Amino acid sequence: MIVGVPKETKRDEYRVAMLPVGVGELTRAGHHVLVQRGAGLGSGLPDADYAAEGAELVEEATELFARAELIIKVKEPQREEWPLLRSGQIIFTYFHFAADRPLVDAMLTSGATAVAYETLQDASGGLPLLTPMSEVAGRMSIQEGAKYLERPQMGRGILLGGVPGVAPAHISVLGGGVVGANAAKVAAGFGASVGLLDINMDRLRYLDDVMPANVNVLYSDRHTVREQLQRADLVIGAVLIPGAKAPRLIERDDLKLMKPGSVIIDVAIDQGGCVATSRPTTHSEPTYLIDDVLHYCVTNMPGAVGRTSTFALCNVTLPWAMILAARGMPQAAATSAPIASAVNIYNGQITNRAVAETFNLPYSASFA
Repeated sequence: MIVGVPKETKRDEYRVAMLPVGVGELTRAGHHVLVQRGAGLGSGLPDADYAAEGAELVEEATELFARAELIIKVKEPQREEWPLLRSGQIIFTYFHFAADRPLVDAMLTSGATAVAYETLQDASGGLPLLTPMSEVAGRMSIQEGAKYLERPQMGRGILLGGVPGVAPAHISVLGGGVVGANAAKVAAGFGASVGLLDINMDRLRYLDDVMPANVNVLYSDRHTVREQLQRADLVIGAVLIPGAKAPRLIERDDLKLMKPGSVIIDVAIDQGGCVATSRPTTHSEPTYLIDDVLHYCVTNMPGAVGRTSTFALCNVTLPWAMILAARGMPQAAATSAPIASAVNIYNGQITNRAVAETFNLPYSASFA
């Protein structure tokens, strides 16, 4: 199969979808790999490293998309890439369709197959291709929150860990999954007071066992969320329903409960956000102020730490890319349940129920 690795075009995106070692694995398996020149530079990976592993370097994305049967990316196809997609082509990347109806329509029109990293589910029910980026985003959320709590950034002027004689910041983490657990762990390391909320009691019992003493696990309901907003200097939105739009946990009026200069980091923004006032932002313009509450809603947080994120992502995506390249569609979906769970759009039909229900569109369970 001809596999293509384009240079990412999303603003402030520095990751690349394949390491040179991945190119080597694919070429040794008999596949031909096209890599767009400069694709790896944001992650410190020069073109020469890809060429040494057998990649054919191409100058333009138009040539790469025209020739490749399987496109492996990091972020969803951007608007300028939509006309390059074609029927029968496989696109393996993060899509986050529930937050982007125009992208859904573009993929349906193209006839290309959308295999989404974020819905690939393994035998244990985990999301192995989402997990490493959730780990990065969770840890980054505290790093970014600490920065934007500084007064020159329009924050309250709070040091997360405080100092002797001065109380530390209070951080409320909404969601106890991978993002939330990583955020709470880092926040605890700073010495902050942390409230970690979730609705799964088994998960809360586990988190209570493994978290440091300055993390309090709490059952998440409307009353508790509002109570936490009154206390919080920093709020981390970390909720996820795989494939679906994130549930809204904070309404516009709830901002009135928060302290002036407090900060919200909505990590759930890729799936639409869990805050009524959230809207997508970029690393170049990451924040905005509403009701004296600073909002940070960057849709590709891990892209800022491209080298760490690229290695973490490619470690987990390569085995599935090998399956897709070896078997193609629909055989890969027929013989691999995880691959089948990742197929969101196939042959002009939505094959992920959560995406279909989000937009009230027809759902198909067939890959025929």
